[in-house]
This record gives sequence, structure tokens and C-alpha cells, in this order.
Amino acid sequence: MGILFPTIQQAQKYLTKQLMPDDKIQQTGVSKPGLNISWLVLMAWRDSRRNRSRLFLFISSIILGIAALVAIYSFEYNLRQDIDLQAKSLLGADMVIETNKTVQKDILPVLMALGDERSEERTFASMVYFPKSEGTRLVNVKALEGEYPYYGVIETTPESAGNSFRDKQHALVDKTLMLQFDAKVGDSVKVGEISFMIAGVLNKAPGQTGFSASVAPVVYIPLQYLDQTGLSQKGSRINYNFYYKFADNINVDVLAEKLKPRLDKSEMDAETIESRKENTGRSFEDMTEFLALVGFVALLLGCIGVASAIHIYIREKINTIAILRCLGASSRQAFIIYLIQIVGIGLIGSLMGAILGTFIQQLLPVVLKDFLPVAITADISWYAIAQGLLLGLIISILFALLPLVSVRNISPLNTLRLSFQETSLFRDPVKWLVYFIIVLFVFVFTYLQMGSIIKTFYFTGGVLLAFLVLSGLAYAMMWLARKFFPTSWSYLWRQGFANLFRPNNQTLILVVSIGLGTAFICTLFFVQGILINRVTMSSSKNQPNMVLFDIQGEQRQALTDLTRSMNLPVIQEVPIVNMRMIAINGRDAASFKKDSLAGSARRALEREYRVTYRDSLSDSEKILEGKWTGTSTPGEPVIVSLEEGFARRIEVKIGDKLTFNVQGAPLETVVGSIRKVDWNRIQTNFLLIFPTGVLEDAPQFHVLLTRVPSNEISANYQRAVVKTYPNISMIDLGLVLSVLDEILTKMGFVIRFMAGFSIITGLIVLIASVLISKYQRIRESVLLRTLGASRKQILVITALEYFFLGALAAGAGIVLSLIASWGLAKFSFETSFTPDILPVLLLFVLISSLTVLIGLFNSRGILNKPPLEVLRSEV
Repeated sequence: MGILFPTIQQAQKYLTKQLMPDDKIQQTGVSKPGLNISWLVLMAWRDSRRNRSRLFLFISSIILGIAALVAIYSFEYNLRQDIDLQAKSLLGADMVIETNKTVQKDILPVLMALGDERSEERTFASMVYFPKSEGTRLVNVKALEGEYPYYGVIETTPESAGNSFRDKQHALVDKTLMLQFDAKVGDSVKVGEISFMIAGVLNKAPGQTGFSASVAPVVYIPLQYLDQTGLSQKGSRINYNFYYKFADNINVDVLAEKLKPRLDKSEMDAETIESRKENTGRSFEDMTEFLALVGFVALLLGCIGVASAIHIYIREKINTIAILRCLGASSRQAFIIYLIQIVGIGLIGSLMGAILGTFIQQLLPVVLKDFLPVAITADISWYAIAQGLLLGLIISILFALLPLVSVRNISPLNTLRLSFQETSLFRDPVKWLVYFIIVLFVFVFTYLQMGSIIKTFYFTGGVLLAFLVLSGLAYAMMWLARKFFPTSWSYLWRQGFANLFRPNNQTLILVVSIGLGTAFICTLFFVQGILINRVTMSSSKNQPNMVLFDIQGEQRQALTDLTRSMNLPVIQEVPIVNMRMIAINGRDAASFKKDSLAGSARRALEREYRVTYRDSLSDSEKILEGKWTGTSTPGEPVIVSLEEGFARRIEVKIGDKLTFNVQGAPLETVVGSIRKVDWNRIQTNFLLIFPTGVLEDAPQFHVLLTRVPSNEISANYQRAVVKTYPNISMIDLGLVLSVLDEILTKMGFVIRFMAGFSIITGLIVLIASVLISKYQRIRESVLLRTLGASRKQILVITALEYFFLGALAAGAGIVLSLIASWGLAKFSFETSFTPDILPVLLLFVLISSLTVLIGLFNSRGILNKPPLEVLRSEV
């Protein structure tokens, strides 16, 4: 209240008049310490009359956090609903049976007998050639037969092309390819040995996203022409898909379960609408988890502002609470009065956040549309709004409890003394309980989002560590500033510096809130730089930028000669053999399925491997354990080498036995060495390497790596290869880099969009903290004005104080982000970390300057008025 009274009686009279009308004094029984809820609510309402704008300022810092979470929850619920509604069009059929192996003859009768309607599709990567522009591009070719899709449509321009292309030598070409090569409907595209007329532009197909179209644009051709293309050869990597439509009375999921043993034996998989629905929903869980945690970080930043603001608010209410105690109110009643205020304003803030989040939710489908296979609606989710309201209320109470528990320690004697000493953490077990509940809440909320105890521990531990480090840094700064106070500085510098540790300082709150926000944004910036750095490593002069694969054995030497004839280097040329692992130390997949703890080993037996053989290590490999064996000795066990991460995942060590199925022939091997592989190198790296003398006669294809110095030479080289060897596919890493750069840009925009909630929340906390400090600095500024300080001197003192605070907070956040980014680069991405310093320096200057500007803007009202007028307005 900021008022001193000569007597307790005058204080009682003033308080009674201010807080209650005369006709309510008898009814409420002010002198009775009983828990009268209606009286407590009335007191809370009356006491808030002069402070409602400030109370709202306190709670405003959580509005954006609640808005982010409500938007994300609404998006998640709508995504699940839309996946459920559009699941049929995602799959395009009731069931699809797929395999990447040549279909065995004994399973064909089963496949042909299924369904009321059936379609067949074969997909593979291949080069296509556009004669008009003489351009080539690696695409995903889909050779289709039948009426697929049975649900949804293949969207084309013109609309009729989606059906008309199936019976003629026509093709559908993805719109990105049409734009890239300036192709028009009616032009031709060469796939393998034959040319197809472009019947239409492919806009969208079942399950296709803008993201997938950028990575692998699609070209549809009729299946009946596949053999004529010459691309379906022995050793070609082709996926076989069989689509089925069943009558409504058939339970497709039950049928798929019955077929599973037979399909497993033939190395085939079945997928239904329900399983596609589950898989699609699961594939977006990580994204929604990430977005929710980003929103939660924004909310936690806001919580710091709540705790600090309520702390200062309660300190200002010491006299009011002490007078209440003199009038007979108990400490419990005083505590509940202010708790009611916090609950009320927290509920209002949460409601505003929920409304804002509902509007923001309309933007998320637009931001994420390139990553989604379904059209997302933007319906209002009342469940998400209820979650946001409940979460905001819980957080308001939890983080307000820390300063509120101190109300219990305010005695009636505080009406006679102005000081108030809080009980220390060690003397007040209730504070320990509050801290425990807050950490428990963060842990439980994170677990509900991530569903993993380990991830939850990492996230909660990381947040807690960041809080502790920044808090420790703030306390250390205050201690150092007091211990080594620069007495030789000028008066204005000493005054501004001393405000870092004087009573009512803002050092702790600003260092923690601004530091966390800065750390979060800088880490996102550094991680994006790490990803881009990993991708662009191929642009260095000693790295290949063109990969050719699906090279048949009889083509290998001729292609090598062609490459060298165009003055291009053959950097690497390796054979690749496809095989499956069927046993680990004699245990097959069926044995591992009974062991719930052997999930990695079981999955290792369910996939296909592409391995190579050679007699020496490459420069990207290093033996960690065992001994390298490059040549197999007849009559002795075949010695193989495993990559360290793969060996660890399947729990295999030196001397263990692995059994492989090489195109139908079993092959026993022994693990002879464990290798460390530098996956950042642009070259062929393998999980498994065989010695020479074992796989030379197995069906195989070859991969060649070269480097082209310019786009013109790259185009000429691709044309020459496609015209001579149309079955060979090429990856232009320069084109891949541009596509990945576009994808990373879109992903970066999504990340920055969500990180914006944290940035703006941090700014709100900063503004609120600085505005709160206004009420603490008024008397000091008035005193300085009374003692003769000029307007300019007070401005300099204020600017210096906030510069020290902003610089300390921004510097601490940047250092934390550097440490976190280095750890991510070294242990997660396994690459070097070289931060770009210039943007970091700009961010440091921006945050420091913004802190100073807000502090100066906040002080303008004090400086423009006479000291007595300011003092009168305060009392």
C-alpha cells in the first residue's frame, strides 16, 4: 500500500473503509479468523481494485505458452480425426501386399485369388529423359495396372488423364518435373528404352506429400510396358505392390492376420487401412511431441515471470497483510485471499491464451502442409481448450505458490517495521514441497507428451540444469559485483552497477528468463547450421557429387571407360549384394520374437541388407576391435566386419556367428572385427563388409562415384549415360543439396514459427519484469532527483543497469547454447561444430539493446514529473 499510519486504529479504519462498505462490516465478521469463503473472495476482489492491471501484467507471460499448446493440441486432434476420415484415400485400397523381392511362384495363386478387385504396381528409382529439353532426372517410376486407387483419386491436369493413361503408351509426370524441364502435356518422356507421351500433369497421388514429391518426383506408366523399358532385369531393385478391394462384409484386418505366416515365409508384408492409419499417426507423433515441447518451453519461460512478479507483488503487500493480521485475520486467510487473486487472474489469462491458440491453430495446417499426407481441417477443439485452461490454472497456482507461502510468515508487527525477512529454504519445508511439486509437474507433463521415461529424464534434467546454471550465474554475478565493487569507476557507472545487487534487484529473474530464451533460440540456429553443414560437405573439392547405381556387371568396365573419356575421375567403384540375415548365433526370428528384450535383434532379422566385399578398408573406416580380414581362405569360416553402432544394437561381439540368406543360399559367417565409420563422408559406407573370395558369383550390381566440375558437364554426362545405359540411375548430389536446402528451409520456418512463441514470451517476461521494477525504482529515482540528480544522470544510471543485466543474460544464454550445440554435434550428429559468430554477436547486441530501451522507456514517466507529484501518486 505504501502508506504509514500514526496508530493501528487509523490503519484499521482506513483498511476497513477501503476494502468493505459500511453495511458489510457486521455481516462479514472481520475479526473472526474462521474460513469464510465469501468474505475471502470479497477481500480478494476489493484488494485487487488498484492492482488489476498489474496482476494481469503478471499473468500475461503465460498467455502465449497456453496459446501455443492449445494450437498444437487442436492441430493434433484434428490431424488424428482427418487421418481417420481420410485413411482410405491414404492407402487407396482395403489392403496392400508388398515386397522388394521377386514374387515367388508358389505365392502367386494366393495373391491372385484375393479381393473382389485387384491392381498391381511396381515401383523403382530410374532416370528419365526429356527429349525436348534434353534434361535427365532421377525419379520414382510407378508402373500401374488395374483401377487403383479404389478410394481417392490420382489428381491430374487434365482431370481425365488419371484414368486414360492406363491403356496407352502414356505417362503422368509430376508437376515439379514439368516445371523443371519446361514440359507440356503432349510432349514425350523416355523411360528406359521407350518413350511415353505425357498425358497429364500429376498433382497428387494417394499418400503423397509435398515433401516426398520434392525428394522423389513420381512418373506413372502402364505396367504392360515395363518389360519393354528394359528396366526390369535380374538384380534390379523393384518393389512389388498388390492392391485389393474387398466387399463390405469382409474383415480385412482379420484376413491380414491370417495371411501373415504365409506372407512372412515369402518375405512379403500386408498393410490395411487400420494399420496405415496407425503408422501415419505414429509417424507424426515425433513432430507433435516436438511442437508441444517447444510450446511448453515458452510456457516455462512465462512461469518464471509469474513467480517473479508475484514475489514482488507480495512484498508490496506486506503492510496490507500485516494490517489484516492486526484485524484478526489468520495467516491462512491472508494466504487464501491472495491465492484467490492469482487463481482468478490465471483463469482469465488462460482463457485469453486458449482463444488466441484457437486462432493460431488456423495457421498450423498452412505452415505444415508440405509435410502432411492429408488435408487438415481447422475445427475448434473444445478438449484442447479445456486442456489449456486447466494447464494454465495449474501453472499459475504452482509458480505463484513459491512467493505466496511467504505470506504465512508476515506477522502483525510488520505494521511497525518496514523490513520483512523471508524464511530461508532450509528453514521452510513447505518451499521444498512446492519445488518438488513443480519438478514433478514438469516431469509428468513431459512424460505424457513423449511417452518415454528416458527422454523425459533428459528433457526435465536439461530444463532443470539450465535453470540451475542460470540461477547460479545470477547469484554469482551479484556476489562478485558486491565483493569486487569497482570503486574507481565514475559515480554514474558505480550507481548503475550497484543496482545489480541492491534490494529489489532484477538480476535473477532477467538472467534466467532472457538467458533461457536466448539459449533456446541460439541452439535452434546452431542445430540448423550443423544439419546444413553436414549436407553441404559434398561441395568440397575432394568429395564426389555424382553417384551412379544399378550398374550391371557387364556394364561396369564400359561405364568406367565412358566416365574417364569425359575427363571425370572414378573416385570409387564398389559391388553391392542384397541379402537377409536369418540367424544370430543360431537363433532365428521366431526365437527372438519370444524374447521381449531382444527387439533390436528381431528387427535385424526382418530387413534386407546391402553389403559389399573388398580386401582393404576405405579411408573413412577404422578398426576398433578384432582383426581385419580382407581375403577369405577356402575351407575356413567367412570372416565379416560390422559397423560399431550396428553391432551394439544387435548385441553382437567378436567371435559371434551370423547366418545370411544370399539369394536363397545360406551362408555362415563369423564376426572378426568391429569398425568405426565416418558417415559424414560422401561415399559408399556399409554396416557389413565381406572379404573377397565369397560373393563374387552372387547376383549383384555396382555403384560408381565421380565428381563433375559444373552443371553443364553434369548434364552432358547424364545424357550420355542415359542414352547408352538407360537402366543405370544417377543421383546428382548438387540437385539433392538444393532440394535438401529447400526442405531444411521449410523445416527451419516451422521451427522458427514455434520458437517465436518462446521469443515473444521472453520479451513479455522482460517487459513485465522491467515494468515491475518501475515500482521498486521510483523511490530511488525520486531520492536522486531530490538530491539534485539531473534527468540525464538518472537515464544513464538506468541504461547502465539494464545494459549489465541484458548483456549478462544474453551472454549466459549464448554460452549455454554453444555447450548444448557442441554436445549435439559431437554425440548425436557425430560431426564437427564450428559456430557462425556474426549472427550470435548480432543477437547479443540486439537483446542487450532491447533491454536497455525497455528500461529507459519505462522510466520516462518518472523523469517528466516533479518528485513530490510522483510521491503523492504513490501514496
